[in-house]
Amino acid sequence: MLAETLNFRAAAERLHIAQPPLSVSIRKLEEELGITLFDRSSRGVQLTDAGHAALGDARKALFHASEAARGARATKHGMAGRLRIGFVGSAKYAMLPRLLRPFRAAHGEVVLELSERSNGEIVDALSANELDIGLIRVPFAQVNDIRYDTIEQDVFVVALPEGHPLTAKARIAVDDLIDEPFVHYSASGVPGLHVLSMMVLERAGGSPRYVQEAVQVDTVICLVCSGLGVALVPSVATRRPIAGVEFRPLEESPAEATIGLAIAYNPAHETASARRFRELAGEITREE
Repeated sequence: MLAETLNFRAAAERLHIAQPPLSVSIRKLEEELGITLFDRSSRGVQLTDAGHAALGDARKALFHASEAARGARATKHGMAGRLRIGFVGSAKYAMLPRLLRPFRAAHGEVVLELSERSNGEIVDALSANELDIGLIRVPFAQVNDIRYDTIEQDVFVVALPEGHPLTAKARIAVDDLIDEPFVHYSASGVPGLHVLSMMVLERAGGSPRYVQEAVQVDTVICLVCSGLGVALVPSVATRRPIAGVEFRPLEESPAEATIGLAIAYNPAHETASARRFRELAGEITREE
């Protein structure tokens, strides 16, 4: 301020302080730096060459200090910082884009770090505070420190290789699948889908021939496309047509075999941006 006014009294008035404290502050600053910032004379105050050199850096320092404070406040309120999101592959079909677009529009300064993982990897990362938010398949084996909000309900459909005899049917009965080679879900990687798909199949009273297993829905569909067998997959997978695979609804599915997607989080480590993302997801899904 003194460099702008070149007058101690005018600078003090603009700073809303008395003139003597300003004079003392300038003198202390000069002593600390070991240089003279201002030439003082009866004709007024002028910046020295050293003062001119220091002024640019001083303005930068004030700017960065202000930005640091602003960034800290924005991060505290979820308007900046970073948000680490882990998601299962099937979230890519619709839910992830549906959530990211409005979040980016409302919180453009939040840096998103996205990683595709399995259910188990996401839950473990949330427990270790390596992720802030997870988009996971439900149901899943409950972990004490993880909470989740279901945001999308879904049902199983049958994935068939193109040209399979069962594609002639509009709907598939569970009995039709008993003698088919079956691509299954890993019990350790996705226990929820593993148990529920077994429940659907075993209601028919037979024992399916499990020929291969996988963790991600995308991988299961890929194996079906390769002709290794048939599979039960979430109906959301049908939103993205895949060459070599046809989908058919089931004639009957147990009411308890409900699947879906959920927002998972760790209350012990929830950041403001994670809370805002979770709240936005709730608002969007309630409107739909």
